[in-house]
Amino acid sequence: MAIVSLSIACKYKIGYSLDEAFCLLKILWKMIRKFQIFVSGMELLFASDTTSLSYWLNWRFLLCAIWVFAPIVVSLCIICKYESLDHMRSGGGKTQSERANSLYAGQPWKPCLDTIHPIWLLAYRVVAFCLLLASLIVKISASGFRMYLYYTQWTFTVVTLYFLYGSALSLYGCYQYHNIGSTSQNVRDAEEGCRVPLIYAERTGVPETSSSRSISAYLFQVIFQMAAGAVMLTDCVYWAIIFPYFTIKDYDLNFMTVDMHSVNAILLLGDTALNCLPFPWFRISYFILYTGVFVIFQWILHACLPIWWPYPFLDLSSPFAPLWFVPQTLVVSSVITDFPSCHKLGK
Repeated sequence: MAIVSLSIACKYKIGYSLDEAFCLLKILWKMIRKFQIFVSGMELLFASDTTSLSYWLNWRFLLCAIWVFAPIVVSLCIICKYESLDHMRSGGGKTQSERANSLYAGQPWKPCLDTIHPIWLLAYRVVAFCLLLASLIVKISASGFRMYLYYTQWTFTVVTLYFLYGSALSLYGCYQYHNIGSTSQNVRDAEEGCRVPLIYAERTGVPETSSSRSISAYLFQVIFQMAAGAVMLTDCVYWAIIFPYFTIKDYDLNFMTVDMHSVNAILLLGDTALNCLPFPWFRISYFILYTGVFVIFQWILHACLPIWWPYPFLDLSSPFAPLWFVPQTLVVSSVITDFPSCHKLGK
């Protein structure tokens, strides 16, 4: 079309300059691209019936299932080996580096510095939870619960629950901190004439007894590392890949889109800087499980209902569909290969 228009212009000497010709060519090319995108979208919406057996009983789904379930199985094996209940509670037989990586009951609510009062971490978590909850309510009011078809909204909700849980633990920690401080002021040694704080073990770095460990603290750390991985994946993929692609297509960026892909990461990074939680690298397994559960949920949902795919790469009708799941397997393979060194580095 552009070539024909330029030929007519030259034939009848309309007087197009070189810049105007290139401008016309650019406009026509954009029109062709938009038409191609529209046709591709219609094909994705109507060409594939996800409820039919032929959609699932083929080599594409078999390969995709292998790419998804292999990391899940490996992650479960790692969790069973390093995250058993006995391993959490037992304190004997551990090296100094392993003890440094152990989680104790006070760490979820203690700030990174002893000079910072735990109430500041509590205030930060309460404010962060209120901001995330307000954004979540606005998003649900605008889009309804169908927004949970997207991985972004799953992750945003997990981060909101993390700050809710963290606020509860920080509130309990402030109560414990106040009681310990009040009691330690009245505890004096009559012979030595000095005070012995009840939190001496934590301040001097001496490991606490196994009875002081809390399963709720481990659960909080698991949610923290799962949310951290999901947030980094979501926001990096959106701003580095999806957003530049949509910008070329004259995408209208609104406030809620920016909020969903930035505020959660900023608030979580702030909490990471304030808290004193250790970061054992083997718990990346929970993030892999979380991502695998999302993919399986999408498969089950589309097998039951003929609805659109939230992400085009999840559609299994394309012969290139298995290639989208290869990166997840490569990530797990690198974790397995480098796990011993990463485990020591994390400790």
